[in-house]
Amino acid sequence: MNDSNHDPLHGVTLEQILTALVAHYQWQGLAELIDIRCFKSDPSIKSSLTFLRKTPWAREKVERLYVKLQRGKRS
Repeated sequence: MNDSNHDPLHGVTLEQILTALVAHYQWQGLAELIDIRCFKSDPSIKSSLTFLRKTPWAREKVERLYVKLQRGKRS
């Protein structure tokens, strides 16, 4: 077994992550969980992806929330 088998983000794009989070939490819920303006003010997948690709700390929070969501679905 290699390390990629243990990485919940392996093979998942940032767009797929964001789409899954928006589908589950909606924009308002996502903005409450992660306090960034691109989720609060006229949110869109495109604008959020642009911001997240340029902002490592925000992307990290989004990825952590996604991993938490995926683990919750398995339970």
